[in-house]
Amino acid sequence: MRPAGPPTAAIVLAGGRATRMGGADKPLQMLGSRPLIGHVMAALAPQSAALVVNANGDALRLAPLGAPVVPDELPDFPGPLAGILAGLDHFAAQRPDLEFAVSAATDTPFLPDDLIVRLHAARTAARAEIAIARSDNIVHPTFALWPIGLRTDLRAALVEEDLRRVTSFFARYSCAYADWEIEPYDPFFNVNTPDDLRRAEEILTARDGGISPPAQSQK
Repeated sequence: MRPAGPPTAAIVLAGGRATRMGGADKPLQMLGSRPLIGHVMAALAPQSAALVVNANGDALRLAPLGAPVVPDELPDFPGPLAGILAGLDHFAAQRPDLEFAVSAATDTPFLPDDLIVRLHAARTAARAEIAIARSDNIVHPTFALWPIGLRTDLRAALVEEDLRRVTSFFARYSCAYADWEIEPYDPFFNVNTPDDLRRAEEILTARDGGISPPAQSQK
């Protein structure tokens, strides 16, 4: 689904250390026939005008995905804001025709296919600067629509203020929220642990089989 709004880039955030996965390379953990990151990219590619993966370490391991890989520009894993900055900088240099980018975490394999269009609609309706995803009244800060021009402010916040929390950066701007239902499953269900991965397999099997997933708490 192409967004009914300005062409928008996508940044897949895969730069974390996956400590709750026992140090496993979380983006490449298999779910069904694809790695986790493959599910996210498959959801975002039809919606976006360009896509980049933010990842640290050996970029060659992600080469089969066929997308540009950009690492954090800042040392010591400062968190998702650094990955977002890397993506915004990439698009500012490589796609100056684009004004917006959406960020999404690598561990959410059931990402909605209307993420970008609904974030744009929420931002426009509220005349806000940033739009953020929300499900069951829970805000998902790493799933947001960013004006690429905010990268200068973001760099200053990271470098000069050592700001790490996404929500702390959002507090400086007008924000809108786009809401999703969590039935039959939360589209922002995220895989942090081996148990989460097993739950994701249940959801995937049920979804592809056209049945409801087993009742279980959502994340």
